Amino acid sequence: MLNKKIAFVGPGVMAEAMIAGLLRQKLADPKNITAAGPREERGAELSKKYGIKSTTDNADAVQHADVVVLSVKPQRLTDVMKGLKGIRADALVLSIIAGATIKKINAGLKHKSIVRSMPNTPGQIGEGITVWAASKEVSEAQQKMARALLSAMGEEVFVEDESYLDMATALSGSGPAYVFLFTEALIDAGVHMGFPRRIAEQLVLQTIKGSASFYEAAARHPATLRNQVTSPGGTSAEALYYLEKAGFRTAISRAVWAAYQRSLELGKEKPGHIDTHEEES
Repeated sequence: MLNKKIAFVGPGVMAEAMIAGLLRQKLADPKNITAAGPREERGAELSKKYGIKSTTDNADAVQHADVVVLSVKPQRLTDVMKGLKGIRADALVLSIIAGATIKKINAGLKHKSIVRSMPNTPGQIGEGITVWAASKEVSEAQQKMARALLSAMGEEVFVEDESYLDMATALSGSGPAYVFLFTEALIDAGVHMGFPRRIAEQLVLQTIKGSASFYEAAARHPATLRNQVTSPGGTSAEALYYLEKAGFRTAISRAVWAAYQRSLELGKEKPGHIDTHEEES
């Protein structure tokens, strides 16, 4: 990877996470990385921070690239692809765009070697997980490059069936949002009882971190671990009773399903049908 030229089209948060991970793990040379986007000041920021190249000309960025990373928002993809002329036939195109199918990217770029992936925001600190699939034209060497790029953000999971990508978007891609909402609710509950917010935050953060680590180390079903802290007639039993009564499990399941359906819609909708006020990925 050190000798490979990598172009990022869309220098947003996740693109920066990948750049930072590649450089942190010494998987790429900064002089071989180019970030392309419409905002010159954003490119200058990344150049100063990581020593990479930047440009506002997408076509120029991809012209000599071995790997082209598409990291724009879904509503911009169609227009961006129209301007991406000159991608080398032997280059790998790697997309981290929600809902953008391999078929759609193939049609828009007239390019065959495509990897579609779905990372999540913990990738910004190297603790993410990315699910990815590849078109049949992606070579073994290109698959190795894709693994290296995606592992820069944490763990990666390859799947043969591309349909798993929309499921991953709903479960792990959007997953941090569910965890943050739950975290926020617990902190607010602590403050409501009378804890100072900083103490409530400390208690909740370590509880979530410790529970995740304990679950990973124990290698047992979460229901078993939950039962360990649920004494008959105790405080946990009382709290869980109210969560079940409020439809907690059903709400989570329906929320993930709604996100999955939205991911499918994103792959079909025209740019004008999508909220355009979001920042780039």
